[in-house]
Amino acid sequence: MERLVLALLVLCAVVGVGLVEDAPSGATPPAPAVSDAVLPSVEARSPNADDAIVVQILERFAMRHTALSERERIALAHVIIEEARKHDLEPDLVMAVIEVESAGYHLATSHVGALGLMQLLPSTGKELAGKRGIEWKGPDTLFDPIVNIRLGTTYLRELADRYDGNVSIALAAYNWGPGRIDRRLRRGATVPSRYIEQVMSAVDRYTITAGS
Repeated sequence: MERLVLALLVLCAVVGVGLVEDAPSGATPPAPAVSDAVLPSVEARSPNADDAIVVQILERFAMRHTALSERERIALAHVIIEEARKHDLEPDLVMAVIEVESAGYHLATSHVGALGLMQLLPSTGKELAGKRGIEWKGPDTLFDPIVNIRLGTTYLRELADRYDGNVSIALAAYNWGPGRIDRRLRRGATVPSRYIEQVMSAVDRYTITAGS
């Protein structure tokens, strides 16, 4: 069993590195999938250290309604790890936000017009893309799962910094908008807790650890 698990881990790493070159051809998707231009470089992907975390992320995606191919999910798992570390966030927190926001469906659209895996409004996405130096091609840019993760983690980090590292308040602002949360805080009111509880419950159910 241990050999089988090791083989699967190695396979994940190898396939992840070769994803762009080996992506299968097929019908044109209804919206952008993984963008070659924003895939992490081969050098940025550790071939061994993150295999266990990648496998756990893939298991979580397997339980969700995702339209991404296996190869795309592997690439996305590497990006989630990379972006979480870049912004001093835990991969399990990023995955929990994805699960609560879109259930892993990269073409998700909310009733208020938020788009993609981490459900960003186009106005927010455009602003964040400018900060990250990512080409903005209109709202459909947010349907690119890798771009969405890069912008969503950037936004979550900005909110955490805005509220002095308080992740709970940052999550409330992510869901309600920082303007609303700021007004509640100025009045001395508590922040809405339902979204925070949903995300933290997802974190507790599926905590990602390299040693598990």
